Amino acid sequence: MKRPTSMENRMLERYFQLSAHGTTVKTELLAGLTTFLTMAYIIFVNPDILSAAGMPKDSVFVATCLAAAIGSAIMGLYANYPIALAPGMGLNAYFAFAVVKGMGFTWQAALGAVFISGLLFILVSLFKVREAIVNAIPRSLKFAISAGIGLFLAIIGLKNAGLIVAHPSTLLTLGNLHQPAPVLAALGFLLIVALEWRKVPGAIIISILAVTVASIAMGLTSFNGIIAAPPSVAPTFLQMDIAGALNAGLLTVILTFFLVELFDASGTLIGVAHRAGLLDKDGKLPHLKKALLADSTAIAAGAALGTSSTTAYIESAAGTAAGGRTGLTAVTVAVLFLVALVFAPLAGTVPAFATAPALCYVAVLMLRGLAEIEWDDLTEAAPAAITAITMPFTFSIAHGIAFGFITYAAIKLLSGRVKELPATVTVIAVMFVLKFAFL
Repeated sequence: MKRPTSMENRMLERYFQLSAHGTTVKTELLAGLTTFLTMAYIIFVNPDILSAAGMPKDSVFVATCLAAAIGSAIMGLYANYPIALAPGMGLNAYFAFAVVKGMGFTWQAALGAVFISGLLFILVSLFKVREAIVNAIPRSLKFAISAGIGLFLAIIGLKNAGLIVAHPSTLLTLGNLHQPAPVLAALGFLLIVALEWRKVPGAIIISILAVTVASIAMGLTSFNGIIAAPPSVAPTFLQMDIAGALNAGLLTVILTFFLVELFDASGTLIGVAHRAGLLDKDGKLPHLKKALLADSTAIAAGAALGTSSTTAYIESAAGTAAGGRTGLTAVTVAVLFLVALVFAPLAGTVPAFATAPALCYVAVLMLRGLAEIEWDDLTEAAPAAITAITMPFTFSIAHGIAFGFITYAAIKLLSGRVKELPATVTVIAVMFVLKFAFL
């Protein structure tokens, strides 16, 4: 991007209130670049995951870049927060491996479910229902859902790397370590961790590219080039099947998308804002409604373009650590995602075992939530453990959430601690019981 002129600086100053936030145009642009480098891996990982559902990889690549650009731009221009958005990790895997491959629905119907969940998110954001829902969900279940999604990502990452394979007797076993793909994936993971520890910007994308280059050099992958005109988004654009998504079997899927989007967005927004010092004296985020509307609008827009749920990225904390304090940081990220559209050939070159380390690393980050669970209280710890364990072992985020809510309600009831059981949890638990019983 070219350096802003003095007139442009004044315009940016007035619109984003840079001085009031103690920042400058230069600082915001550098913060945006930092955030982009930490989350740019999604332009390689998301198409790779969704292509497993039968979606055209090139079109998903374009949809990923556009959804990230639109979401980040709305967050920056409307809410004026330095928080970037892109298709979220976890839900993309749930979309591909559980909903489409596992449950047998078309990817068009799955996109319809994402679109409907986005509309529901917009409604609860407009009418302030979000606070009531989020506040009613027990902390232990919130942390367990995050950790469970991490385990779900881990098992997919290990499978894509070839480090674990199916076995008729033990279900899973160690892959063939004499093959180059598992070894390269393992080295890629070690590289990510080492670079992250050394605080090198773009550690994940560096690892993906390093493994890809090694793969090409070893003749495992064919090189398709680096830059070209962006592919067409037409094969996925407006392909969501709303009618198919309203099928009774997908109602749980819609609820799962909605709940995870709700927790993820709220937690990420508060977490990044806290690190950036943007919370007010009461610990609340000013203009939260605007931020949530930006997030929910991006979900619907992403589904229309042809990608799974778009959400706020915790990697935005890297940008705030670099000084980002306003929406100019997010707008910078949006522009860079648009620039990334020309790298479609490179995205097509990246093999699955090169993106597998990224899945495993994100899993590591998400597992930290287990430390926040009250392990001394069995009525909290047991449902949390069931939630986290069930997700990878049933290969379904929805089943993990369902068993978590049902277990939580049942244990609180049987333990005589009904007063600690929120009505919202009871309603959701009953819905899941009815689903298992009759659908």
